[in-house]
Amino acid sequence: MKNYKSDNVTWWHLHRRLYNWVVHWADTRFGPLALVLLAVTEPICVPIPADVLVVGLCLGKPKRSIRYGLLCSFFSILGGTIAFSLGLAIGGENVIALFDKVHLGSKANLAIELYRRYDFWAIAISALTPVPYMLFSWLGGMAEVSIKKFILISLVFRTMRFGGEAMLFYFLGARARRLIEKYFNLATIVVIILLAALAYGMKKLGHLFTD
Repeated sequence: MKNYKSDNVTWWHLHRRLYNWVVHWADTRFGPLALVLLAVTEPICVPIPADVLVVGLCLGKPKRSIRYGLLCSFFSILGGTIAFSLGLAIGGENVIALFDKVHLGSKANLAIELYRRYDFWAIAISALTPVPYMLFSWLGGMAEVSIKKFILISLVFRTMRFGGEAMLFYFLGARARRLIEKYFNLATIVVIILLAALAYGMKKLGHLFTD
């Protein structure tokens, strides 16, 4: 894990330095606590995905991987729910009014309307894939979608993401990292395609994710 140190990173590459600083916690005894804090804050305001610390911790202790994956999933959903609540408190109308001052009110309104129309897909894809979960957590509150729906969908797909990564490390050890780096994007595309079948199945099971 020592290759994540930021000693040789140019000072103006702030995002990379932040990334390195986050990942270095995997080398310390405070790694699990750092994972909890990152998982909670990432959906609210932190631009570094929690995956980097999950991978670092799982790589160091593969037999604890499932614990790390579930820990990250729970606190990530908690953070997403906090961001959702903040977005709800701010309100979509206030956001549209703010963007209207820079002549982007119609675009903000369109984004909120699209979220309301395709809320399942917006939440599921952002929870599972590299699409920013932070953005869609805030936007979900602004769009005033069902918080129950947001939490349930996040629970399924956030656990699929972090739990899936953790299980790879649990069973494959260090080889899992190469698989994640090489095939993660392809795997998420396949899963997104399969979401259509899943959505159809959920409708048949009594509209579990509807109001």
